[in-house]
Amino acid sequence: MRALNYRVLLRKEPEGGYTVIVPSLPGCITYGDTIEEAIEMAREAIELYIESLKEHGEKIPTEEGTFEYTLAVEAYV
Repeated sequence: MRALNYRVLLRKEPEGGYTVIVPSLPGCITYGDTIEEAIEMAREAIELYIESLKEHGEKIPTEEGTFEYTLAVEAYV
């Protein structure tokens, strides 16, 4: 067994709590009331997602070769 690393994005919601998105795993989205809970929920969602892929004989996406860059753009909002 090898450890896989996945980047997660947490977005603070106006009504409270955090939505978590795993960009490398399409549709892998979860939620937690606190950052800690959101991260734990993300870990569980990723594990279940990978388990489902294995059961269906599908390829497990990794983030190898993925680079992250943040762009700043001017916008009038």
